Amino acid sequence: MAFDSDMKRPRSAQGRFIRSWCRRLLIASAALLTGAASAAAFPWSIDMFRGESVQPLAVAPRVMPPGTLPVTGGELPMSRQEAAISLHNPFKPTHKRLARGNKLFEMSCAPCHGSDGKGDGSVRFLLTLPPANLTRAEPTERSDGYIYSTIRDGSITMPAYGDALSPDERWDVVLYVRQLQGKVAAK
Repeated sequence: MAFDSDMKRPRSAQGRFIRSWCRRLLIASAALLTGAASAAAFPWSIDMFRGESVQPLAVAPRVMPPGTLPVTGGELPMSRQEAAISLHNPFKPTHKRLARGNKLFEMSCAPCHGSDGKGDGSVRFLLTLPPANLTRAEPTERSDGYIYSTIRDGSITMPAYGDALSPDERWDVVLYVRQLQGKVAAK
């Protein structure tokens, strides 16, 4: 009978099979763990350093339509108080300008201020503070420059529309607001 040298037991066929199976399992586990450890230690992010450098805006993403970028330098920044004194409406209230002002007012202002400017727009209940009634009290006493500046730069609760409306469009809205105020004053 053959003896195992390290265990001092007789060797049997079944014992040899179990020991060889355990040895193979141990070797496979060690190989698997060694492979996983080396994979985790490999710096996968090295591709980020070796790759070609990307410059996101090196090429313009699209051709900009004419009139979207300022070419004349834009307007001078000023407070509403300065605008109230120094800015004056360069346009007269013609039918064409009032119609354009009406259209712009309906798109940009009416959701909050309402179609008649009385602060009863469709989204008024979503706002923390109610929108101003443009047809009475303080707004009627303000100058055209003050209203223009409020449209351009916004106020505490009103968003700025300087990027949405051109200077001429803002003056048209001022003309239309003055017409709304005149209608209420006539009543």
